[in-house]
Amino acid sequence: MKLFALLLLLMPGLATAQAPAKRRVVPGDFYRIKDVGNPVLSPDGQWAAYTVGTADSAKDKRTSDIYMTSWDGTKTIQLTSSPDDESAPRFSPDNRYVSFLSARGNDEKGAQLWLLDRQGGEGQRVTDLKPGINDYAWSPDGKRLVFVRIDPDPDTATSTEKRAPKAIEIDRWDFKRDYVGYLTRRRTHLYLFDLAARTLEQITSGDFDDAAPAWSPDGRTIAFVSKRAPGSDRTDNADIYAVEARAGAVPRQITTFEGSDGGRGSGGLSFSPDGKWIAYLRSGDPKYWAYNNRRVAISPAAGGEARVLTETLDRPVNELQWSSDGSAIYFVYDDDRSVPLGRVMIATGAIEQVIKGPRAFGGLSISGGRMAMVESTDGAPAEVVALDNGAVRRLTRCNDSLMAVLDLGPVQELESKSRDGTRVGSMLYLPPDYRPGQRLPLALHIHGGPFGQDGHDFDLMRRVFAARGYAVLAPNYRGSSGRGEAYSRAIFGDWGNKEVLDLIGAVDEAIARGIADPARLVLGGWSYGGILTDYMIASDQRFKAGAAGAGSALQLSMYGHDMYINQYEQELGLPWKNPEAWLKVSYPFFKADRITTPTLFMGGERDFNVPIIGSEQMYQALKTNGIDTKLVVYPGMFHGPGFPSQRVDIMTRYIGWWERYVKPMIP
Repeated sequence: MKLFALLLLLMPGLATAQAPAKRRVVPGDFYRIKDVGNPVLSPDGQWAAYTVGTADSAKDKRTSDIYMTSWDGTKTIQLTSSPDDESAPRFSPDNRYVSFLSARGNDEKGAQLWLLDRQGGEGQRVTDLKPGINDYAWSPDGKRLVFVRIDPDPDTATSTEKRAPKAIEIDRWDFKRDYVGYLTRRRTHLYLFDLAARTLEQITSGDFDDAAPAWSPDGRTIAFVSKRAPGSDRTDNADIYAVEARAGAVPRQITTFEGSDGGRGSGGLSFSPDGKWIAYLRSGDPKYWAYNNRRVAISPAAGGEARVLTETLDRPVNELQWSSDGSAIYFVYDDDRSVPLGRVMIATGAIEQVIKGPRAFGGLSISGGRMAMVESTDGAPAEVVALDNGAVRRLTRCNDSLMAVLDLGPVQELESKSRDGTRVGSMLYLPPDYRPGQRLPLALHIHGGPFGQDGHDFDLMRRVFAARGYAVLAPNYRGSSGRGEAYSRAIFGDWGNKEVLDLIGAVDEAIARGIADPARLVLGGWSYGGILTDYMIASDQRFKAGAAGAGSALQLSMYGHDMYINQYEQELGLPWKNPEAWLKVSYPFFKADRITTPTLFMGGERDFNVPIIGSEQMYQALKTNGIDTKLVVYPGMFHGPGFPSQRVDIMTRYIGWWERYVKPMIP
């Protein structure tokens, strides 16, 4: 034994011989990362259920299963393991069941409600509805559930004979939505389901969409979000309504704000524990709906004047949860590259940042006086964590084995100043073998939105690019969130101007610091990132290669062709009344003869968000002008990848196109 110990001292390599060798990230690691999310605590706070998504390269399919972990993190149980998706886990109020939604081999009908008895046994399907269930919530006594479902299709063919598809009749002002398609008069409504009797009753109706139901603590009332006010179909005006939990009840309006109450990204419409208040997220000035910070607001459940609790925060709130005693509301918010956990006290309005640091939180769940959520950092994908005595404690370690073998390289914050003096914050991803003073090829990778931010969460794509030897720069240009409403609204009706100044300023700063090689610059992005790629190649000829995904340049051609009619008319006005504004923001197309950057254009064939016509037009313009270009169309794809192979292919195409013109320094 003494001799063996001596050998270990003399030959330290032997002691670590079993440690896994680290390697660089590759696009195929998308198949290895587990997507952990949707945590929900049991009523007693003893367990957290959550979903774990995985991608199967052989089947080219992404599925999710439901797991459950004890509060102390010592026990983990996989509850489902079917080849289909299971989502939306919930605990029944009596703590006996874990419920979830799944189509399980019957996609035609849609997702159904399943119950899994925690005492043992297989999951049991409870409903057999066509169409299926979009969302659901348990009543406090556990005897009923409220479902969100779309109206049945009255034209569903019963014949098996193959016929031409029925014509789609449209008479709505907003008539398109990505991942849905053309919008007819079929709407989503609320239904009551009696668990014991297995009976279903519709409780809301009309030419409105109803969503986000929440039960009052006494089980008599259901609050929900809907756009029912006159003229709201042409605006972002959503309100909170309440309806008695019985068939034939008439909804009553709770909020009357002209903007969005409980609208997009609501993440937590709920009653206070005493049932006196309804908490929700409220937008700011309706004029700036696309760039608004969402605020925490509460309204009396009986009706009355609302209170906005986070007006002074000047940051967008994304989720909210009442504390168990009803004295405070917890929330997460974008804050200059991080997503911290915050809290506002109901009595005083005092706002506190509960957990600080470079990280991103989400998926809040509070029960039994305890809180669970997901946490992501620069160096690790999301995992479920507990807030325990004011500190974060890991509950899951789904990705630890993969992270242990990946050599990720450093991530830094970079501050730059644009030509007009604006301060811009960026994230900078560096290769694993980066040495200070070493000039690298720079990949400017632009986030979409534009309202959103790049920050301290795990980003596989940027890591893959950095692993190839690029310094990857991700600026939060004006229009982004996390820096206040004035910063976000700065681009209102003036696209492709201040953002370009900010992107150029960030690139210049990376060059000035000796990080980026000015002779080896490439760029790319998806959605608004693809749009800004078009703006950049028409404004700056330094880039050796570009890759624009789901972008557009001739914005005039988007009117009536995509789903942003409300934003267009708010910001640019009607094309026939204000053509100058439309032509101004379309300058990349009209300056196509100035573009010298070889550019790859990509997009989904069925994209209703930024339709493929935007990529086709720029491809045609560059092709006509003799600039090296290529167009890649993904059949059947909406705005983003629907198959794992598409996501991996997009990453690979970015790299392949850039490396035709700029060779990175990979070992």
